[in-house]
Amino acid sequence: MDWFIHAETTGHKFALMFVAILLFVGVMGGILFGIDKLKRVPTWAVVAAFLGPTLIFVVFGLVYPGLNTIKASLYDAKGNEFVGLDNYITAFTQDQFQTVLRNTLLWVVLVPLIATLIGLVYAVLIDRTRFESMAKTLIFLPMAISLVGASIIWRFVYEFRPDQGNIQQIGLANQILVWLGLEPYQFLLNQPWNTLFLIAVMIWIQAGFAMTVLSAAIKAIPDDITEAARLDGLHGIGMFRFITVPSIRPALVVVVTTIAMGTLKVFDIVRTMTGGNFNTSVVAYEFYTQSFRAQNAGLGAALAVILFVLVIPIIVYNVRQLRLSEEIR
Repeated sequence: MDWFIHAETTGHKFALMFVAILLFVGVMGGILFGIDKLKRVPTWAVVAAFLGPTLIFVVFGLVYPGLNTIKASLYDAKGNEFVGLDNYITAFTQDQFQTVLRNTLLWVVLVPLIATLIGLVYAVLIDRTRFESMAKTLIFLPMAISLVGASIIWRFVYEFRPDQGNIQQIGLANQILVWLGLEPYQFLLNQPWNTLFLIAVMIWIQAGFAMTVLSAAIKAIPDDITEAARLDGLHGIGMFRFITVPSIRPALVVVVTTIAMGTLKVFDIVRTMTGGNFNTSVVAYEFYTQSFRAQNAGLGAALAVILFVLVIPIIVYNVRQLRLSEEIR
């Protein structure tokens, strides 16, 4: 039994991984084979056979860790002494964590709105144009780059070198400033604007996703609606405001909420570009810092619970809007 619980070497861990995969394949294969061969199987047995493993994985993979995290958030850094809501009070009252919450709010508000706006305008402008495919590819390319890779690229873009003697700028942004006759700027150090420059990286990545979904929604607008609007004298901004936007509202909701949920758990950009320094940390990164670097399990768990609570309203709103759109159909 110890062999299945304590894995210390890399080979041992890989062996456990393969055993788990084989067990999963074996169990699911047995279930499917049995259901296919047996006749007159009760409905409840079929339901249990298909949903049983899934429920087990959900309980042990999501529910139990979630409840355990909530419990850990009520204890001290070592998990020995019950402290109640002290960790939550710390998270909401100390200046350090108030800055973290403020930054997270900025991310969640600005990234979805600006990325969706850019994607929407771009999708409308290139719709049915001659170079539509190439234009879509260009803005979608950042989606193919990992967040860490994108962060490294933008660190070079923001790279700063002091304006002294013959020192040449290697960062694109500062080189442009020098060409314009301005002084180089420390994009990642100067507060509070450094947070906005980090947010720009996420917007650059997510605008392609927004454009793709919204472009598909625009193309799905029935031609008779657009033709009727043109006969009524709608063109340009009027067509966009009264026909395009209302027609793709469900897609807009999905795009905004999806980007918002992805933004709430942003970690890679902050970790790679600033390491959370210079007041750029967010809840997801601070959870990691407190749990694994400061060894404060209680506060780290409290931040994880706060992050979970912040996601709930977005999910609820998304589900309600999807149900409303289904009712309209």
